[in-house]
Amino acid sequence: MNANFQNRSGAYAAFVLRVALGVFFLAHVATKIFVFTVPGTVGFFASLGLPPIAAYLTIFGELFGGIALLAGFRTRLVAALTLPLLAGVIWAHAGNGWSFSAPKGGWEYPVFVFVAASVQALLGAGAWSWDESRRGATA
Repeated sequence: MNANFQNRSGAYAAFVLRVALGVFFLAHVATKIFVFTVPGTVGFFASLGLPPIAAYLTIFGELFGGIALLAGFRTRLVAALTLPLLAGVIWAHAGNGWSFSAPKGGWEYPVFVFVAASVQALLGAGAWSWDESRRGATA
């Protein structure tokens, strides 16, 4: 195996995780906007006892967080800032049981994504990122 690849394999792993998380957040915000609609999302948040601003902040966080993660822009900070959103998802699904295939979805998958975002915050952006291009090294 190429020595350069072995030396950079962590940077490539961080890149793969970053792209997966970015796509995850964009897919979820697209569902909130285009499937449930913004008013529907606000209504769902209200049914959980949350104020309407929580729905708008979640949509904003998922949209701009997903874009920033895909670009590798301020990756450590952005990944850390997604953790409160993901904690809210865990809270929303906590009463539904473990498996995400349970009615209304369980908390297993949200916990996994929370852990993945935590790992991303620790690793940084990795290869092919805005962060790396600005520093000249793995962010």
